[in-house]
Amino acid sequence: MTALFDRHREMLDDAVKAVQSRAFWTPFPEVPSGKIYGESAKSDGEAAYVALLGQPFALPGHPESRRAGAEVSPFGGALGITYPAADVPALIAAAEAAAPALAEAGPEARVGVCLEILTRLNRISFVLGNATMHTTGQAFAMAFQAGGPHAQDRGLEAVAVAWAEMTRFARDAIWEKPQGKAAPLVLEKHWTLVPRGLALTIGCNTFPTWNSYPGIFASLATGNPVIVKPHPGAILPLALTVRVAREVLAEAGLPADAVLLAVDEPGAEVTKALASDPTIRLIDYTGSATFGGWLREHARQAQLFTEETGVNSITLAATDDFAGMCANLAFSLALYSGQMCTAPQNIYIPKGGINTDEGHKSFDAVAVALAGAIDDLLADPARAAGVSGALANPATAARLEAVRGQGRVVRDSTGEGLLRSPLLLAVEGDKPGPQDGECFGPVAFLIAVADTDAGITAAAEIARRKGAITAALYDTDEPRIARAIRAFAGAGVNLSINLTGNIFVNQSAAFSDFHVTGGNPAGNASLTDTAFVASRFTRVMWRRPLRQAT
Repeated sequence: MTALFDRHREMLDDAVKAVQSRAFWTPFPEVPSGKIYGESAKSDGEAAYVALLGQPFALPGHPESRRAGAEVSPFGGALGITYPAADVPALIAAAEAAAPALAEAGPEARVGVCLEILTRLNRISFVLGNATMHTTGQAFAMAFQAGGPHAQDRGLEAVAVAWAEMTRFARDAIWEKPQGKAAPLVLEKHWTLVPRGLALTIGCNTFPTWNSYPGIFASLATGNPVIVKPHPGAILPLALTVRVAREVLAEAGLPADAVLLAVDEPGAEVTKALASDPTIRLIDYTGSATFGGWLREHARQAQLFTEETGVNSITLAATDDFAGMCANLAFSLALYSGQMCTAPQNIYIPKGGINTDEGHKSFDAVAVALAGAIDDLLADPARAAGVSGALANPATAARLEAVRGQGRVVRDSTGEGLLRSPLLLAVEGDKPGPQDGECFGPVAFLIAVADTDAGITAAAEIARRKGAITAALYDTDEPRIARAIRAFAGAGVNLSINLTGNIFVNQSAAFSDFHVTGGNPAGNASLTDTAFVASRFTRVMWRRPLRQAT
Protein backbone atom coordinates (compact mmCIF):
# COMPACT_ATOMS: atom_id res chain seq x y z
CA MET A 1 0.00 0.00 0.00
CA THR A 2 3.03 2.29 -0.09
CA ALA A 3 3.41 2.50 -3.87
CA LEU A 4 2.00 6.04 -3.99
CA PHE A 5 4.22 7.07 -1.10
CA ASP A 6 7.29 5.78 -2.93
CA ARG A 7 6.18 7.52 -6.14
CA HIS A 8 5.95 10.92 -4.46
CA ARG A 9 8.67 10.56 -1.82
CA GLU A 10 10.97 13.14 -3.42
CA MET A 11 8.19 15.77 -3.45
CA LEU A 12 7.37 14.99 0.18
CA ASP A 13 11.01 15.33 1.25
CA ASP A 14 11.30 18.66 -0.57
CA ALA A 15 8.07 19.87 1.06
CA VAL A 16 9.34 18.97 4.53
CA LYS A 17 12.59 20.82 3.84
CA ALA A 18 10.65 23.88 2.65
CA VAL A 19 8.46 23.85 5.75
CA GLN A 20 11.58 23.85 7.91
CA SER A 21 13.53 26.47 5.96
CA ARG A 22 10.51 28.74 5.18
CA ALA A 23 12.16 29.58 1.84
CA PHE A 24 10.29 29.85 -1.45
CA TRP A 25 9.36 26.49 -2.97
CA THR A 26 6.45 25.01 -4.87
CA PRO A 27 5.92 21.95 -7.06
CA PHE A 28 2.70 23.42 -8.48
CA PRO A 29 3.35 26.31 -10.94
CA GLU A 30 1.03 29.28 -10.40
CA VAL A 31 1.15 30.60 -13.97
CA PRO A 32 -1.72 29.35 -16.17
CA SER A 33 0.60 28.75 -19.08
CA GLY A 34 0.17 26.25 -21.88
CA LYS A 35 3.92 25.67 -21.80
CA ILE A 36 3.53 24.29 -18.27
CA TYR A 37 0.13 22.63 -18.25
CA GLY A 38 -0.19 21.77 -21.94
CA GLU A 39 -1.04 23.88 -24.96
CA SER A 40 -4.74 22.96 -24.84
CA ALA A 41 -5.07 22.96 -21.04
CA LYS A 42 -6.92 26.28 -20.89
CA SER A 43 -9.50 25.42 -23.54
CA ASP A 44 -9.83 21.85 -22.27
CA GLY A 45 -10.42 23.12 -18.73
CA GLU A 46 -13.07 25.57 -19.85
CA ALA A 47 -14.80 22.89 -21.95
CA ALA A 48 -14.73 20.46 -19.01
CA TYR A 49 -16.29 23.11 -16.79
CA VAL A 50 -19.01 23.92 -19.31
CA ALA A 51 -19.79 20.20 -19.64
CA LEU A 52 -20.58 20.09 -15.91
CA LEU A 53 -23.24 22.79 -16.13
CA GLY A 54 -26.87 21.79 -15.96
CA GLN A 55 -25.97 18.18 -15.20
CA PRO A 56 -26.06 15.80 -12.23
CA PHE A 57 -22.57 15.69 -10.70
CA ALA A 58 -21.30 12.11 -10.53
CA LEU A 59 -19.81 10.76 -7.30
CA PRO A 60 -19.88 6.98 -7.76
CA GLY A 61 -20.80 5.06 -4.61
CA HIS A 62 -21.45 8.20 -2.56
CA PRO A 63 -24.40 8.10 -0.11
CA GLU A 64 -27.39 9.73 -1.77
CA SER A 65 -31.03 10.20 -0.87
CA ARG A 66 -31.74 13.20 -3.10
CA ARG A 67 -30.07 15.80 -5.32
CA ALA A 68 -29.27 19.34 -4.22
CA GLY A 69 -27.47 22.40 -5.52
CA ALA A 70 -28.42 25.99 -6.29
CA GLU A 71 -25.17 27.76 -7.23
CA VAL A 72 -25.36 31.00 -9.18
CA SER A 73 -22.32 32.56 -10.83
CA PRO A 74 -21.61 36.14 -9.64
CA PHE A 75 -20.93 36.85 -13.29
CA GLY A 76 -24.49 35.79 -14.14
CA GLY A 77 -26.43 32.59 -14.57
CA ALA A 78 -27.23 29.52 -12.49
CA LEU A 79 -24.78 26.64 -12.74
CA GLY A 80 -27.65 24.15 -12.72
CA ILE A 81 -25.51 21.39 -11.22
CA THR A 82 -27.07 18.96 -8.75
CA TYR A 83 -24.99 16.95 -6.34
CA PRO A 84 -25.66 13.76 -4.38
CA ALA A 85 -27.05 14.73 -0.98
CA ALA A 86 -27.60 12.51 2.03
CA ASP A 87 -28.96 13.05 5.50
CA VAL A 88 -26.58 13.46 8.41
CA PRO A 89 -26.97 9.93 9.87
CA ALA A 90 -26.13 8.39 6.49
CA LEU A 91 -23.00 10.52 6.10
CA ILE A 92 -21.88 9.77 9.64
CA ALA A 93 -22.47 6.04 9.21
CA ALA A 94 -20.50 5.96 5.94
CA ALA A 95 -17.58 7.87 7.47
CA GLU A 96 -17.54 5.64 10.55
CA ALA A 97 -17.50 2.53 8.38
CA ALA A 98 -14.45 3.88 6.53
CA ALA A 99 -12.53 4.82 9.67
CA PRO A 100 -10.97 1.47 10.70
CA ALA A 101 -9.37 0.75 7.32
CA LEU A 102 -8.07 4.31 7.03
CA ALA A 103 -6.49 4.10 10.47
CA GLU A 104 -4.97 0.68 9.83
CA ALA A 105 -3.45 1.81 6.52
CA GLY A 106 -0.69 3.65 8.36
CA PRO A 107 1.08 6.96 7.74
CA GLU A 108 2.94 5.97 4.56
CA ALA A 109 -0.17 4.76 2.75
CA ARG A 110 -2.29 7.73 3.82
CA VAL A 111 0.37 10.30 2.99
CA GLY A 112 0.95 8.63 -0.37
CA VAL A 113 -2.78 8.87 -1.12
CA CYS A 114 -2.80 12.57 -0.17
CA LEU A 115 0.18 13.30 -2.41
CA GLU A 116 -1.45 11.52 -5.34
CA ILE A 117 -4.70 13.41 -4.79
CA LEU A 118 -2.86 16.73 -4.83
CA THR A 119 -0.93 15.76 -7.96
CA ARG A 120 -4.14 14.87 -9.79
CA LEU A 121 -5.83 18.05 -8.59
CA ASN A 122 -2.96 20.01 -10.07
CA ARG A 123 -3.64 18.38 -13.43
CA ILE A 124 -7.20 19.74 -13.41
CA SER A 125 -6.24 23.22 -12.20
CA PHE A 126 -7.91 24.87 -15.20
CA VAL A 127 -11.20 23.13 -14.39
CA LEU A 128 -10.83 24.15 -10.76
CA GLY A 129 -10.01 27.70 -11.89
CA ASN A 130 -13.23 27.98 -13.87
CA ALA A 131 -15.23 26.40 -11.05
CA THR A 132 -13.71 28.82 -8.55
CA MET A 133 -14.26 31.82 -10.81
CA HIS A 134 -17.94 31.11 -11.31
CA THR A 135 -18.73 30.32 -7.68
CA THR A 136 -16.67 33.01 -5.93
CA GLY A 137 -16.53 35.92 -8.37
CA GLN A 138 -12.74 35.90 -8.59
CA ALA A 139 -11.30 36.88 -11.94
CA PHE A 140 -9.89 33.87 -13.79
CA ALA A 141 -6.18 34.47 -13.15
CA MET A 142 -6.77 34.74 -9.41
CA ALA A 143 -9.28 31.87 -9.41
CA PHE A 144 -6.76 29.65 -11.18
CA GLN A 145 -4.07 30.43 -8.62
CA ALA A 146 -6.14 30.47 -5.45
CA GLY A 147 -8.45 27.65 -6.47
CA GLY A 148 -5.67 25.54 -7.96
CA PRO A 149 -1.90 25.68 -7.34
CA HIS A 150 -1.92 27.90 -4.25
CA ALA A 151 -4.59 25.74 -2.61
CA GLN A 152 -2.63 22.64 -3.57
CA ASP A 153 0.47 24.19 -1.99
CA ARG A 154 -1.42 24.68 1.26
CA GLY A 155 -2.70 21.11 1.16
CA LEU A 156 0.80 19.78 0.54
CA GLU A 157 2.15 21.93 3.35
CA ALA A 158 -0.37 20.33 5.73
CA VAL A 159 0.63 16.85 4.56
CA ALA A 160 4.33 17.65 5.04
CA VAL A 161 3.77 18.93 8.57
CA ALA A 162 1.57 15.92 9.35
CA TRP A 163 4.26 13.55 8.09
CA ALA A 164 6.93 15.31 10.15
CA GLU A 165 4.77 15.09 13.28
CA MET A 166 3.81 11.46 12.77
CA THR A 167 7.46 10.46 12.29
CA ARG A 168 9.00 12.77 14.90
CA PHE A 169 9.43 9.95 17.42
CA ALA A 170 10.41 6.30 17.08
CA ARG A 171 7.58 3.84 16.52
CA ASP A 172 9.36 1.04 18.42
CA ALA A 173 12.06 0.89 21.06
CA ILE A 174 13.91 -1.51 23.33
CA TRP A 175 13.95 0.05 26.80
CA GLU A 176 16.68 -1.23 29.12
CA LYS A 177 17.12 0.04 32.67
CA PRO A 178 20.23 -1.06 34.60
CA GLN A 179 19.59 -2.69 37.99
CA GLY A 180 23.07 -2.76 39.47
CA LYS A 181 24.14 -6.35 40.06
CA ALA A 182 20.69 -7.62 39.13
CA ALA A 183 19.69 -8.25 35.57
CA PRO A 184 18.51 -5.11 33.78
CA LEU A 185 14.85 -4.42 33.17
CA VAL A 186 14.21 -4.83 29.47
CA LEU A 187 10.95 -3.91 27.78
CA GLU A 188 9.88 -3.75 24.19
CA LYS A 189 7.74 -0.67 23.54
CA HIS A 190 5.51 0.10 20.57
CA TRP A 191 3.52 3.24 19.77
CA THR A 192 0.40 3.34 17.67
CA LEU A 193 -0.88 6.56 16.08
CA VAL A 194 -4.59 6.71 16.80
CA PRO A 195 -6.74 9.16 14.80
CA ARG A 196 -9.09 11.41 16.77
CA GLY A 197 -12.19 10.45 14.81
CA LEU A 198 -14.43 11.94 12.16
CA ALA A 199 -13.46 15.35 10.76
CA LEU A 200 -15.72 18.03 9.34
CA THR A 201 -14.45 20.77 7.03
CA ILE A 202 -16.82 23.73 6.66
CA GLY A 203 -15.96 25.66 3.50
CA CYS A 204 -16.44 29.35 2.76
CA ASN A 205 -17.94 31.17 -0.23
CA THR A 206 -14.86 33.18 -1.23
CA PHE A 207 -11.94 30.71 -1.10
CA PRO A 208 -13.49 27.25 -1.06
CA THR A 209 -10.34 25.23 -1.76
CA TRP A 210 -7.57 27.49 -0.42
CA ASN A 211 -9.14 27.68 3.02
CA SER A 212 -10.36 24.06 3.09
CA TYR A 213 -7.41 22.04 1.80
CA PRO A 214 -5.21 22.41 4.91
CA GLY A 215 -7.85 20.87 7.18
CA ILE A 216 -8.93 18.22 4.68
CA PHE A 217 -5.41 16.96 4.05
CA ALA A 218 -4.20 17.30 7.64
CA SER A 219 -7.11 15.14 8.79
CA LEU A 220 -6.85 12.59 5.99
CA ALA A 221 -3.09 12.17 6.36
CA THR A 222 -3.46 11.52 10.09
CA GLY A 223 -6.19 8.94 9.56
CA ASN A 224 -9.41 10.82 10.15
CA PRO A 225 -12.26 10.42 7.62
CA VAL A 226 -13.37 13.83 6.36
CA ILE A 227 -16.86 15.11 5.62
CA VAL A 228 -16.51 18.16 3.38
CA LYS A 229 -19.33 20.67 3.82
CA PRO A 230 -19.06 23.38 1.13
CA HIS A 231 -20.77 26.74 1.30
CA PRO A 232 -24.05 26.41 -0.66
CA GLY A 233 -22.82 29.09 -3.06
CA ALA A 234 -19.46 27.41 -3.79
CA ILE A 235 -19.94 23.65 -4.00
CA LEU A 236 -18.31 22.77 -7.31
CA PRO A 237 -14.61 23.34 -6.45
CA LEU A 238 -14.88 21.10 -3.40
CA ALA A 239 -17.09 18.56 -5.19
CA LEU A 240 -14.35 18.17 -7.81
CA THR A 241 -11.84 17.76 -4.99
CA VAL A 242 -13.94 15.10 -3.27
CA ARG A 243 -14.35 13.20 -6.54
CA VAL A 244 -10.61 13.06 -7.15
CA ALA A 245 -9.97 12.05 -3.52
CA ARG A 246 -12.49 9.22 -3.68
CA GLU A 247 -11.02 7.93 -6.94
CA VAL A 248 -7.51 7.79 -5.48
CA LEU A 249 -8.67 6.18 -2.23
CA ALA A 250 -10.50 3.44 -4.13
CA GLU A 251 -7.53 2.78 -6.42
CA ALA A 252 -5.30 2.48 -3.33
CA GLY A 253 -7.61 -0.13 -1.81
CA LEU A 254 -9.00 2.19 0.84
CA PRO A 255 -12.65 3.11 1.42
CA ALA A 256 -13.78 5.94 -0.84
CA ASP A 257 -16.09 7.05 1.97
CA ALA A 258 -13.05 8.29 3.86
CA VAL A 259 -13.89 11.53 2.03
CA LEU A 260 -17.54 12.56 1.74
CA LEU A 261 -19.47 15.56 0.43
CA ALA A 262 -22.24 17.17 2.49
CA VAL A 263 -24.35 19.32 0.17
CA ASP A 264 -27.18 21.61 1.18
CA GLU A 265 -28.99 24.69 -0.06
CA PRO A 266 -29.75 28.09 1.50
CA GLY A 267 -32.56 27.69 4.01
CA ALA A 268 -32.01 23.96 4.40
CA GLU A 269 -28.49 23.85 5.83
CA VAL A 270 -27.12 20.72 7.52
CA THR A 271 -24.02 22.31 9.05
CA LYS A 272 -25.33 22.59 12.60
CA ALA A 273 -26.59 19.02 12.67
CA LEU A 274 -23.25 17.74 11.40
CA ALA A 275 -21.10 19.91 13.65
CA SER A 276 -22.99 18.99 16.82
CA ASP A 277 -23.03 15.25 16.14
CA PRO A 278 -21.08 13.53 18.94
CA THR A 279 -19.04 11.48 16.47
CA ILE A 280 -17.49 14.60 14.88
CA ARG A 281 -14.19 15.12 16.71
CA LEU A 282 -12.42 17.64 14.45
CA ILE A 283 -13.89 20.75 12.80
CA ASP A 284 -12.12 23.09 10.40
CA TYR A 285 -14.13 26.26 9.88
CA THR A 286 -13.72 29.45 7.87
CA GLY A 287 -16.38 32.13 8.19
CA SER A 288 -18.06 34.66 10.43
CA ALA A 289 -17.32 35.01 14.12
CA THR A 290 -21.05 34.67 14.73
CA PHE A 291 -21.15 31.08 13.53
CA GLY A 292 -17.74 30.49 15.07
CA GLY A 293 -19.32 31.38 18.40
CA TRP A 294 -22.15 28.95 17.74
CA LEU A 295 -19.63 26.18 17.10
CA ARG A 296 -17.80 26.93 20.35
CA GLU A 297 -21.07 26.70 22.25
CA HIS A 298 -22.69 23.72 20.54
CA ALA A 299 -19.84 21.60 19.15
CA ARG A 300 -17.89 21.16 22.35
CA GLN A 301 -17.16 17.51 21.59
CA ALA A 302 -14.87 18.56 18.74
CA GLN A 303 -11.47 20.20 18.45
CA LEU A 304 -12.08 23.44 16.53
CA PHE A 305 -9.66 25.00 14.05
CA THR A 306 -11.09 28.35 12.99
CA GLU A 307 -10.43 31.33 10.77
CA GLU A 308 -12.98 34.05 11.52
CA THR A 309 -13.75 37.69 10.87
CA GLY A 310 -11.31 40.44 11.77
CA VAL A 311 -10.23 44.01 11.06
CA ASN A 312 -6.98 44.35 9.13
CA SER A 313 -5.19 47.68 9.43
CA ILE A 314 -2.55 49.86 7.81
CA THR A 315 -0.74 52.64 9.62
CA LEU A 316 0.88 55.42 7.59
CA ALA A 317 3.74 57.32 9.17
CA ALA A 318 6.26 58.16 6.45
CA THR A 319 7.56 56.78 3.19
CA ASP A 320 10.47 57.26 0.83
CA ASP A 321 8.34 56.04 -2.10
CA PHE A 322 4.97 57.79 -1.92
CA ALA A 323 3.87 56.81 -5.42
CA GLY A 324 4.90 53.19 -4.85
CA MET A 325 3.08 53.10 -1.52
CA CYS A 326 -0.14 54.46 -3.03
CA ALA A 327 0.02 52.04 -5.97
CA ASN A 328 0.65 49.11 -3.66
CA LEU A 329 -2.25 50.03 -1.36
CA ALA A 330 -4.55 50.62 -4.33
CA PHE A 331 -3.96 47.08 -5.55
CA SER A 332 -4.43 45.64 -2.06
CA LEU A 333 -7.74 47.48 -1.66
CA ALA A 334 -9.06 46.62 -5.12
CA LEU A 335 -7.93 42.98 -5.32
CA TYR A 336 -11.00 40.71 -5.44
CA SER A 337 -13.10 43.69 -4.32
CA GLY A 338 -11.77 43.52 -0.77
CA GLN A 339 -13.16 40.02 -0.20
CA MET A 340 -9.92 38.48 1.00
CA CYS A 341 -9.50 37.67 4.68
CA THR A 342 -6.15 39.47 4.43
CA ALA A 343 -7.49 42.62 2.75
CA PRO A 344 -6.87 45.91 4.60
CA GLN A 345 -9.85 47.85 5.94
CA ASN A 346 -8.70 50.51 8.41
CA ILE A 347 -6.02 52.97 7.29
CA TYR A 348 -4.72 55.13 10.13
CA ILE A 349 -3.30 58.48 9.00
CA PRO A 350 -2.02 61.22 11.32
CA LYS A 351 -4.20 64.34 11.24
CA GLY A 352 -1.06 66.37 10.55
CA GLY A 353 -0.15 64.23 7.56
CA ILE A 354 3.00 62.25 6.74
CA ASN A 355 6.51 62.92 5.43
CA THR A 356 7.33 61.51 1.99
CA ASP A 357 9.93 61.66 -0.75
CA GLU A 358 7.59 64.15 -2.44
CA GLY A 359 7.49 66.42 0.59
CA HIS A 360 5.01 66.59 3.44
CA LYS A 361 1.53 65.32 2.57
CA SER A 362 -1.54 66.39 4.53
CA PHE A 363 -4.26 63.93 5.54
CA ASP A 364 -6.42 65.08 2.63
CA ALA A 365 -3.52 64.91 0.19
CA VAL A 366 -2.85 61.30 1.19
CA ALA A 367 -6.54 60.48 0.85
CA VAL A 368 -6.75 62.04 -2.61
CA ALA A 369 -3.58 60.26 -3.72
CA LEU A 370 -4.95 56.87 -2.60
CA ALA A 371 -8.20 57.51 -4.44
CA GLY A 372 -6.28 58.55 -7.53
CA ALA A 373 -4.10 55.45 -7.41
CA ILE A 374 -7.23 53.27 -7.36
CA ASP A 375 -8.66 55.22 -10.29
CA ASP A 376 -5.42 54.76 -12.24
CA LEU A 377 -5.34 51.04 -11.49
CA LEU A 378 -8.92 50.48 -12.59
CA ALA A 379 -9.01 52.94 -15.51
CA ASP A 380 -8.78 50.18 -18.09
CA PRO A 381 -11.99 48.08 -17.94
CA ALA A 382 -10.24 44.84 -18.82
CA ARG A 383 -7.59 45.37 -16.17
CA ALA A 384 -10.26 46.38 -13.64
CA ALA A 385 -12.18 43.16 -14.26
CA GLY A 386 -9.01 41.13 -13.87
CA VAL A 387 -8.17 42.76 -10.55
CA SER A 388 -11.55 43.28 -8.87
CA GLY A 389 -13.63 40.35 -10.05
CA ALA A 390 -17.18 40.29 -8.70
CA LEU A 391 -18.82 40.21 -5.28
CA ALA A 392 -19.53 36.64 -4.21
CA ASN A 393 -22.65 37.52 -2.26
CA PRO A 394 -25.39 40.15 -2.82
CA ALA A 395 -25.25 40.86 0.93
CA THR A 396 -21.82 42.40 0.39
CA ALA A 397 -23.28 44.87 -2.13
CA ALA A 398 -26.04 45.75 0.35
CA ARG A 399 -23.43 46.34 3.07
CA LEU A 400 -21.54 48.65 0.75
CA GLU A 401 -24.66 50.76 0.19
CA ALA A 402 -25.49 50.86 3.89
CA VAL A 403 -22.08 52.15 4.99
CA ARG A 404 -21.74 54.90 2.36
CA GLY A 405 -23.38 57.56 4.55
CA GLN A 406 -21.28 56.81 7.65
CA GLY A 407 -18.26 58.90 6.68
CA ARG A 408 -16.97 61.51 4.24
CA VAL A 409 -16.75 59.94 0.81
CA VAL A 410 -13.22 60.30 -0.54
CA ARG A 411 -13.77 57.86 -3.38
CA ASP A 412 -17.16 56.45 -4.24
CA SER A 413 -17.60 52.85 -5.28
CA THR A 414 -18.24 52.49 -9.00
CA GLY A 415 -19.85 49.68 -10.94
CA GLU A 416 -23.22 47.97 -10.94
CA GLY A 417 -24.71 44.82 -9.46
CA LEU A 418 -21.95 42.59 -8.12
CA LEU A 419 -19.15 44.41 -9.99
CA ARG A 420 -17.92 47.08 -7.55
CA SER A 421 -14.75 49.08 -6.96
CA PRO A 422 -13.46 50.27 -3.55
CA LEU A 423 -15.29 52.87 -1.47
CA LEU A 424 -13.02 55.13 0.62
CA LEU A 425 -14.56 56.86 3.62
CA ALA A 426 -12.78 59.39 5.86
CA VAL A 427 -13.70 59.12 9.56
CA GLU A 428 -12.44 60.47 12.88
CA GLY A 429 -10.38 58.07 14.97
CA ASP A 430 -11.65 59.40 18.31
CA LYS A 431 -15.30 58.70 17.50
CA PRO A 432 -17.10 55.36 17.27
CA GLY A 433 -18.07 54.34 13.76
CA PRO A 434 -18.23 51.55 11.20
CA GLN A 435 -14.47 51.16 11.40
CA ASP A 436 -14.88 49.54 14.82
CA GLY A 437 -15.87 46.18 13.29
CA GLU A 438 -15.39 44.21 10.11
CA CYS A 439 -17.11 45.64 7.04
CA PHE A 440 -16.44 42.84 4.59
CA GLY A 441 -16.08 43.90 0.97
CA PRO A 442 -14.65 46.81 -1.06
CA VAL A 443 -14.69 49.37 1.78
CA ALA A 444 -11.77 51.12 3.48
CA PHE A 445 -11.82 53.72 6.22
CA LEU A 446 -9.25 56.53 6.26
CA ILE A 447 -9.03 57.22 9.97
CA ALA A 448 -7.62 60.49 11.28
CA VAL A 449 -5.49 59.93 14.40
CA ALA A 450 -3.44 62.25 16.60
CA ASP A 451 -0.10 60.86 15.46
CA THR A 452 1.59 57.70 14.21
CA ASP A 453 1.96 56.11 17.65
CA ALA A 454 -1.75 56.63 18.21
CA GLY A 455 -2.40 54.87 14.91
CA ILE A 456 -0.16 51.95 15.84
CA THR A 457 -1.87 51.68 19.20
CA ALA A 458 -5.35 51.80 17.65
CA ALA A 459 -4.47 49.20 14.98
CA ALA A 460 -2.95 46.82 17.52
CA GLU A 461 -5.83 47.28 19.91
CA ILE A 462 -8.54 46.53 17.37
CA ALA A 463 -6.59 43.43 16.33
CA ARG A 464 -6.51 42.34 19.96
CA ARG A 465 -10.24 42.96 20.46
CA LYS A 466 -11.78 42.14 17.09
CA GLY A 467 -9.08 40.04 15.50
CA ALA A 468 -6.82 40.65 12.51
CA ILE A 469 -4.84 38.47 10.13
CA THR A 470 -2.67 41.17 8.61
CA ALA A 471 -1.32 44.58 9.54
CA ALA A 472 0.91 46.93 7.59
CA LEU A 473 3.11 49.90 8.43
CA TYR A 474 4.77 52.51 6.24
CA ASP A 475 7.49 54.33 8.16
CA THR A 476 11.13 55.45 7.96
CA ASP A 477 11.78 55.82 11.69
CA GLU A 478 13.52 52.67 12.94
CA PRO A 479 12.77 53.12 16.68
CA ARG A 480 9.08 53.61 15.86
CA ILE A 481 9.15 50.59 13.54
CA ALA A 482 10.58 48.56 16.43
CA ARG A 483 7.75 49.76 18.68
CA ALA A 484 5.22 48.74 16.04
CA ILE A 485 6.76 45.27 15.69
CA ARG A 486 6.37 44.74 19.44
CA ALA A 487 2.83 46.12 19.46
CA PHE A 488 1.56 43.92 16.64
CA ALA A 489 3.35 40.85 17.94
CA GLY A 490 1.59 41.41 21.24
CA ALA A 491 -1.72 41.59 19.37
CA GLY A 492 -0.98 38.32 17.58
CA VAL A 493 -1.07 39.76 14.07
CA ASN A 494 1.46 39.42 11.26
CA LEU A 495 3.02 42.72 10.20
CA SER A 496 4.27 43.84 6.78
CA ILE A 497 6.51 46.90 6.60
CA ASN A 498 7.03 49.26 3.65
CA LEU A 499 5.67 46.99 0.91
CA THR A 500 5.96 48.40 -2.60
CA GLY A 501 6.18 46.72 -5.98
CA ASN A 502 4.65 43.30 -6.57
CA ILE A 503 4.38 42.03 -3.01
CA PHE A 504 1.16 42.86 -1.19
CA VAL A 505 -0.17 42.61 2.35
CA ASN A 506 -2.99 40.38 1.03
CA GLN A 507 -0.62 37.61 0.00
CA SER A 508 0.19 34.60 2.15
CA ALA A 509 2.78 32.15 0.82
CA ALA A 510 2.57 28.44 1.57
CA PHE A 511 5.64 26.82 3.12
CA SER A 512 6.77 30.23 4.40
CA ASP A 513 4.01 32.42 5.86
CA PHE A 514 1.97 31.10 8.77
CA HIS A 515 -1.53 32.18 7.79
CA VAL A 516 -3.36 33.44 10.90
CA THR A 517 -1.47 33.22 14.16
CA GLY A 518 -4.17 31.88 16.48
CA GLY A 519 -3.23 34.73 18.79
CA ASN A 520 -6.32 36.95 18.40
CA PRO A 521 -10.05 36.54 17.67
CA ALA A 522 -9.50 36.23 13.89
CA GLY A 523 -8.80 32.54 14.41
CA ASN A 524 -7.55 29.96 16.88
CA ALA A 525 -5.41 28.02 14.40
CA SER A 526 -2.48 28.75 12.12
CA LEU A 527 -1.97 27.37 8.62
CA THR A 528 0.08 25.36 8.91
CA ASP A 529 1.98 24.94 12.16
CA THR A 530 2.56 21.83 14.23
CA ALA A 531 -0.43 22.54 16.48
CA PHE A 532 -2.66 22.42 13.41
CA VAL A 533 -1.89 18.76 12.81
CA ALA A 534 -0.51 17.27 16.03
CA SER A 535 -3.83 17.27 17.87
CA ARG A 536 -5.49 15.26 15.07
CA PHE A 537 -4.02 12.03 16.43
CA THR A 538 -2.71 10.56 19.67
CA ARG A 539 0.13 8.17 20.44
CA VAL A 540 -0.87 5.06 22.36
CA MET A 541 1.76 2.65 23.70
CA TRP A 542 1.81 -1.05 24.35
CA ARG A 543 4.80 -2.65 26.10
CA ARG A 544 5.92 -5.96 27.57
CA PRO A 545 9.08 -7.63 28.83
CA LEU A 546 11.39 -8.45 25.97
CA ARG A 547 11.20 -12.11 25.16
CA GLN A 548 14.56 -13.67 24.44
CA ALA A 549 14.91 -15.68 21.27
CA THR A 550 15.31 -19.39 21.88
